Amino acid sequence: MKILGPGDTGKGILVEYDSGIINPNEYRNSQVLKESYGQLDYSKPFIFYATLQKYGVPNRNGRVYPEKILKREAERYKDMINKGMSISELNHPESSLIDLDRVAHLITDVWWEDNVMMGKIKLLTTPGFHERGIVSSKGDIAANMMRQGVTMGVSSRGVGSLVKKGEQNEVQEDFELICFDLVSSPSTPGAYLYLNKEDRPKYEEKLTEHENIQSTSNPLSKSVDLMKRLSDYLDK
Repeated sequence: MKILGPGDTGKGILVEYDSGIINPNEYRNSQVLKESYGQLDYSKPFIFYATLQKYGVPNRNGRVYPEKILKREAERYKDMINKGMSISELNHPESSLIDLDRVAHLITDVWWEDNVMMGKIKLLTTPGFHERGIVSSKGDIAANMMRQGVTMGVSSRGVGSLVKKGEQNEVQEDFELICFDLVSSPSTPGAYLYLNKEDRPKYEEKLTEHENIQSTSNPLSKSVDLMKRLSDYLDK
């Protein structure tokens, strides 16, 4: 099954590509996020909160998740949480399968705040990392990068169909949510990891029409440019 890229329609793997942007004018608290990551103590569990997905809002891949479909999948995902199956990877793979060798974290809770699907995330770090700072797993890698101030976001992965509706592609009834991978800049506006549950408003972003149109053209060169801008901004 092929991965559907920005602008594609039909049935395939719906990966929300790492195609976000931190806009200095809209995202004023990125320095706060960077500083809070730097205060992490690697001897303790790494627990975060994040926006996982939103319904009725176009993302930077030009996709819209309807309320009915996303709420249905959220309920199904709660069953996966209860069964200890809500694992996800560090970065998106080109597959609909979760590779245990690449698993970095566990979603331990999901809930709704208006149209926002929120989640609680636990990084799957090893005893060696907590006791001696040894990095030996994907969870350790993610924890160590975040401890040193690297900004991380969350991006969904699923299987289903997309149909063109106006300027966006709408996710269809056959959508099945697989997981929420860690990425450097998510397609869902504001889907970054933070330490305190009540801090979500600080990290909200507004997606402009111009940004959304750009995301559907030449995603590879755009991703490289975004990473450069992200690095430059966080170094200020």
